[in-house]
This record gives sequence, C-alpha cells and structure tokens, in this order.
Amino acid sequence: MAPEKKRLGKKHRTAQTRPHKGATPKGAKAGASSVGGASPKGRKGITAKKSAAFSQSKVRTQSPTRQKGRAITGAQMAPGALPKAERERLGIPEPAQRAPKGARGMGSSAEVQEKRMVHRAALSDPETENAFASTLPMIEEAQRPSDAIAAPLFAICGRPNVGKSTLFNRLTGTRRSIVGDEPGITRDRIYGEVDWEGRVLRIVDTGGVIPDDEALIPREIFRQAQIALDEAEAIVQVVDGRSELTLPDIDLARLLIRSGKPVFLAVNKMDTEKIAPQAESFRTLGYKEVFPVSGEHGLGMGDLMDAVAAALPQTEPEEVADDVWEDERESASDGEAPRERKLRSHGEHVSKETSIAIIGRPNVGKSTLLNALTGSGRAIVSPIAGTTRDAVDETVERNGHSFRFVDTAGIRRKGKTTMMAEKLSVIMARKHLEAADVALLVIDATEGVTGLDANIGGYAHESGRSVVIVVNKWDAITTNREDGQAPADQKVYTEQVRHALKYLDYAPLIFISAREGINVDEVFKKVQLVARERRKRITTGQMNKFLDQVEFEKAGVPYNKRLRIYYMTQAAVAPPTFVLFTDRDVKLHFSYERFLENQIRASFRFIGSPIWFKVRARNKKSEK
Repeated sequence: MAPEKKRLGKKHRTAQTRPHKGATPKGAKAGASSVGGASPKGRKGITAKKSAAFSQSKVRTQSPTRQKGRAITGAQMAPGALPKAERERLGIPEPAQRAPKGARGMGSSAEVQEKRMVHRAALSDPETENAFASTLPMIEEAQRPSDAIAAPLFAICGRPNVGKSTLFNRLTGTRRSIVGDEPGITRDRIYGEVDWEGRVLRIVDTGGVIPDDEALIPREIFRQAQIALDEAEAIVQVVDGRSELTLPDIDLARLLIRSGKPVFLAVNKMDTEKIAPQAESFRTLGYKEVFPVSGEHGLGMGDLMDAVAAALPQTEPEEVADDVWEDERESASDGEAPRERKLRSHGEHVSKETSIAIIGRPNVGKSTLLNALTGSGRAIVSPIAGTTRDAVDETVERNGHSFRFVDTAGIRRKGKTTMMAEKLSVIMARKHLEAADVALLVIDATEGVTGLDANIGGYAHESGRSVVIVVNKWDAITTNREDGQAPADQKVYTEQVRHALKYLDYAPLIFISAREGINVDEVFKKVQLVARERRKRITTGQMNKFLDQVEFEKAGVPYNKRLRIYYMTQAAVAPPTFVLFTDRDVKLHFSYERFLENQIRASFRFIGSPIWFKVRARNKKSEK
C-alpha cells in the first residue's frame, strides 16, 4: 500500500494549488468577486463590499404603508418612512434627530428648552393660571394618599402555657413572639397584624394571666394584659384542650364575660379530629361559641377568624386634616419638590421613621429608658435581671419625626444562658439590632464599662448600626450617692468609657437618669443627629479634593502593604461606604484604614456612624 502523502503547509504549497489571478473559483458564478483571486490591495475592498452586502441583507424591508400587518394613513405614518417630497405634500414635519443612547427618552437639548419656554409662557398667561387654579383641587384630590384606616384590634389572653404565642405567630405568619414549653415566657404586650379576607386586623398577644397572684412579675403581666383587654374590641380566650379546667381559667372567663365585649373561646392543642369533640366540655365556662383549634398545625383557624372578623366593627377611612394639605399646597406653590417617602436599596432616602434598638446587659435600665422616652408604662420594669424577653416596640412622634424604639432583652454570654427562653431572647435581640438604624448602648454608671458591654457594642459596630452610648443611672453616683463618697466627675468618667470602648470613639456619649427623667430629651437630639449623618453623601469631586490634602506619608503602614489611591468615591450610605481605586489588589491594612477613617471624620464628621471601605485595583486582571 502506497504511503499517504503528507499535506504541505501553506508556506510550502506550490503555486498550482492557489487560484490564478482573475480566475473564477469552481462552483462560483462568472463575474463574482473572489478574495483569493484578487491582488493583495484589492482584497480589503472586496471584503468590505461583502460585509456591507451582508448587513444590508439583514435589514428588514417593510412597506411604508404597512406597519405590523395593519394599513395606516399618512398622518399616522412615521415621518422617516416617506420621501421628503411626499412628507411636504402631506404636511408631515421633518423627523427629529435620534437622541444618543444614554439620553433616550429625554429628548434633545433644543426640545427640552422649547418645552420649558412653552411651560413658562403658559404659566405666565392669566387665563392659563386661572384654569390651573380651578383644577388644583381635583389634582390634589387625585394625588392624596390612601386614607389611613384604624384597623380594629382583638386580644389573645389565657393562663400561662396554653399556646397563646403559637396562635399569635400562626395568625400573623411571623415568629414575632417567643414560643417554648416553659410557662410564662411572654410578659409584655406583643402587637401584630392579620390579613383576613382582604381586611387588616390588629392582634395583641398578652402574657399568661393569673388574676390572684400577688408576685411582682405576674402582677405586672396582669396589668399589661388589662391594658390590652381595655383597648381591644374583641377577645379570644385560649385554653389547653388536653388538660382539665383550672381555677385561673374560670376566674379569667368571669372577668371577660363581665366586660361586655365579644368573647370567643379557643380550645387549643386539638391536633387531631378524634380529640376535637373534647372541646365541648369547656362550654361550662359560659361561652356560646367554642372553637377547637391547633395553633401548631393551623387547624380550625378559619372558623375562629370568621367569627372574630364578623364581630369586629367595619372601620371607615379617617379624614386627613385640612391643615396638612394646606402645608402641602404651600410647599407646592413655593416650587418645592414633595418629600420622598419610598425607601431605596442603598439607604438614601428621606426617612419618616427612625428605628432605634435599645441594647445592653440585663438590668441596666433599658425598659425604664423605653418608658421614659415614650412617657408610658409600655414595658415591665423590675429589679429582677432578665425581665424583658420579647422585643417591645413603641412609636413616638416628636418635632415632625417618628421614632420607633425597640426594647430588647438583656444580652448575656452564651455560657450564662441556661433556659431556652433566655437563649431565644438573646437571638431575637441580635435580630432586632440588625434591623434597626440606630443602637442605644445602655451602660450602668454604678458598674462602669464591663467586658460584656464591649462585646455588645462590637455587635452594633460590626453590623453597621449608628451608635449612641447612654450612661444610665448617673444620678446614683452624683446627686443621689449613698456610699458617702464624692460625686463622680463627668470628664473623668468619659475618659474611662472612651478608653474601654476605643472602637466606638465616633459615637456620641450622654449621661442620663431614666428613672428620674434627667437629660432624656437629649436622647432624641442625638438619635436624630446620627440618623442624619448616617445617610449623608459626599460627592466624588469633594472626595478628590480631600485626597489631594491628605498626607499619606504620616500613616504608619508597612512597606509591603502600602498602596496608591488614584481616587475614591462614596458607593452607599447607611452606613457610609467608600470605594478606593488603587494600584494594587491588596487588603487595606488596619492602620491605613484607621488613618483614612480619622482623616474623613476630621473633614466630613459622620457622627455616630461606622465607615466601611472597599478596595478595587485599577489594573486588576480578570480571572479566567
């Protein structure tokens, strides 16, 4: 067998393998252009012609009198689809020049100026002005937000450990209330919303009620439950269907029936249909309507909620005060833009409400501070550490701004929490802290800053929350000191706190007495200040001027960690985040970061808010 001839490369091919100049390739039409048969100078022209012909073949050709399969008239036809003479005959104006890609939808600058001139001329015309004034009420009526509806409220009550919190979480679809096998976990009032068949109903979960118990915590729980029952328009008493009737159930039923409000009996823990008939034995309490339900599995919820919703009154939209719309009219007449109320993903918005989490160790006065700020007995206060378990929130309106204070449970070390309810309360406190805008770190002035206080402050710092350090019980070591020693010096105490919490040197420090109400108003001022600084934005031009003035040689950074910053920009707010464009893709050294942060605070402040940095190399190679 003859050996197979090896195919030569392009360099070693003979001249006979290439087509002759001007020859027609095999299979091609006579007269067709051939790149291979053309001279080197003519190949570029042939390739360009072919590319243009291919692009022209891809352009859709459509009759100018047809558009999407429908016949259109000359007035509806696009101006660019007709010749110039035909457009002049039909009276169609010349088509406007296409706007650049980045400016589409805005029109050309000439068009914008023309529209502005027409708009100003229309406003200056007396007839147009009168017509606009006559239509202003209709415009305001159409632009008004939906009227606020005061949703009716119903309460859930019962003795401890019957499943009230489980029922509350089932109806609200959340895990707002802590659930466990231990009795007496819920102590304060927990509010939520239920969306039932298009209606929004408010619901309040109360602690386990024992009317005759004289102990401090049960007595306070009963007081909180009484407040909830007084403001509720319907009541649901929950009993344990797997146990016998108890004396607290009977006493509570008598109190509820005498209230004169619609009361329903929910026999909980009826997990199967076999034991559902056992709920009829609880009619001896005197209720006409008894509903076997299962808060854990959601059985029987429909019948219970249908009855409760039917008993609650149908509310009508509340009328908004006319003076509010007078302010809106004045601001509109002055040319001011309406206030933004929608939240943005990067946190840059005009916030109508600031969420503040009150955090700290157990028994430092967090609940007392909440009651002092809200001016009510919203939270249970006792000298027993760990009284607060569920997060208690309350909204306060002050100087046209809304503050939502959230009293969290005292955070303990993991080794010190033995009960399941305490562990869950610590977890919930951390979650409410991460959901807040500002954190009030409460410190007991009589004990000073401890290691646990530093850890709790670290949680707020690492989560990006703005921080205000509140030294509570200041009167106990100054005016009301009982140990006979000299009153504490505020300057010396401030130095001690700053030394123990060095990483929170940006956080403002205030001294208060929540029990006596001393300097409590200062908390509102500091919270509003740090909330405003938290959402402050610095332009890129200001940052570039700032970089020109910074002497980076003074930063004590190792040589291998040094980098050159070409420019920097603020990428986000809440917390303020800056992106550094550098010459090297290395992690920012902690001393360099601290130096840069101090320089930024000296120029732009950012009081109470941590500052985050991100490094991006300018010439970073993309990974394959």
